[in-house]
Order: sequence, then structure tokens, then C-alpha cells
Amino acid sequence: FPMISNLDELLSAKKILEETKGELIAAGVKIGQVKVGMMIEVPSAALMSDTLAKHVDFFSIGTNDLTQYSCAVDRMNEKISHLYDSFNPGLLRLIGIVAKSATENNVKLCMCGSMAHDPLLVPVFVGMGFDELSMSPLHVLPTRKLVNSLNKEECENIVNKVLGHGTSDEIKTTLNQFIEGLL
Repeated sequence: FPMISNLDELLSAKKILEETKGELIAAGVKIGQVKVGMMIEVPSAALMSDTLAKHVDFFSIGTNDLTQYSCAVDRMNEKISHLYDSFNPGLLRLIGIVAKSATENNVKLCMCGSMAHDPLLVPVFVGMGFDELSMSPLHVLPTRKLVNSLNKEECENIVNKVLGHGTSDEIKTTLNQFIEGLL
């Protein structure tokens, strides 16, 4: 379910899903196992992810929208698009909150959007425990190569460092040093 911002919306969507499944079954349509998931695209959903996780099988973090809403910036507005920052410490902490909620509730954790293939950020997402990173075909092979070169424990350690930083520049410096150490 996209653009869920609170538990009431999620429960309403799930109710409609169940009603629809009932209608299909009544019409003789076989229904298989349906996994229920939701997009985490707004800060309120990220902050409520511990509660929301109890009602879904998976989360997919939509990084483009979450970045836009977290940084309060329209990335298409040329006057302020420079404020759209994937390395914003608050944004990465929000993603960390979701990752922790997913892990603690055994919820599959996925990501889509431009952050999913950023070579500086991929180690952070591996360290946070993401199960899937969705990206355009152009980015699949280089990202797969990077992921295969990573050590999970080292990535978990880099997450702790990154989430402790207060500026985007500090985060980029730490991640650049980490990546250089891999080469």
C-alpha cells in the first residue's frame, strides 16, 4: 500500500483487501497466499514503523519521497533542489528506525528509489539489514558487485558511525573512507 501515514490508513486498506478477497472467493476465484506490505514514504510512517510492522509482511522504503518529505524540499524546484540530500543525518536515522522495526518484527525490508543504488550508501543499507534493493537495470550489476564485496559486520559498524554523525559532509567523508578501504 502506498503513501500510508498512520495505522488507521493501513487497517482501512487491509479491510478493503480482505473484503475484495472475500468477493473473489465467493465468485469462485482461487486466492493464494497474499503478502501484505506498505511503502514507507512519509516521516510519520517511519516514526510509527514499530507499530505498523505488526500488521504487514514487508516494508518498502520509497527513498525519493521520504527524502523529499523529510528534507521539506521539492526536488523539482531548481531554487531549493540542492537541499534534497540523501546523506541528511535525519533521513538516515529515519531509515534506521524503520530497519530496526522491521528486524525486531521479522518484517521483510526493501528499498526503492535513487538511494538504493548509491555506492556510498549501499554499505549502510547492507549493515541495516535490507533484504532487497530495487533499482533500474543499469545499476544492478555494479551494485551486486559492491554488495558481494562487503562484510556484514563491517557494514553494521559503519552504520553506527554514520548514524552518530551530525552533518552530511561527515557522513560522506566516513563512507568515502570506508569505500576506499575496500579497493
